[in-house]
Amino acid sequence: MLIGADGEQLGVFMAEDALVKAEEAGYDLVEVAPNARPPVCRIMDYGKYKYEQKKKAAVAKAKGKGRAASLKEVKMRPNTDDHDLDFKLKNARRFLIDGDKVKITVMFRGREMAHRKVGFAKLDKVQELLGELVTVENPPQMNGRFLSMVLVPNREAVDAARKELEAADVRAKEEDAQETQQETAAESAGTEAPAETTETPEAESPAEVTKAPETQAPAGEA
Repeated sequence: MLIGADGEQLGVFMAEDALVKAEEAGYDLVEVAPNARPPVCRIMDYGKYKYEQKKKAAVAKAKGKGRAASLKEVKMRPNTDDHDLDFKLKNARRFLIDGDKVKITVMFRGREMAHRKVGFAKLDKVQELLGELVTVENPPQMNGRFLSMVLVPNREAVDAARKELEAADVRAKEEDAQETQQETAAESAGTEAPAETTETPEAESPAEVTKAPETQAPAGEA
């Protein structure tokens, strides 16, 4: 059973004929109900379909549908530099936007235990960099060689950040589509390839004719 791009049932086709229909429409042929009799296929833009499904799944996940918020952990050291800290905070922001709590842990080794203030300062910097995106659920506490605090997402700030990411995704998709259209138009317009120039071979110099010497008649007997 073949369904068109506009949702109209086109009837039952052989697989090869359905593929031809999809190619003529400029779309993909996707099997949407393999267990049906006959199996159901639909003509659609599969890339766009996957993007929309992924977007819906992300929104459902962010809203916590079907699951409770989980606790993610981001670990660092007292001497973690700014570059590595930025990378770790990107993961923390992603977890928070997904609706999860984040445990930030500073791990101490050996003599580093004598400089716990550095760890507390590191957590203060993390909280400052995450800004309005987070609320502190559990303030920094030492547990053996680990200094940790738990952050939870600030709903309003997370919603705003999520909308900003979605808008950025839409802009990126539009730019990609526009670029593809421009490339397609350029290819369609094309330029005629210059006609091949056939070089006229140089005239060969006439072969030299070597005239064979005339054979003298044998001299008569004396």
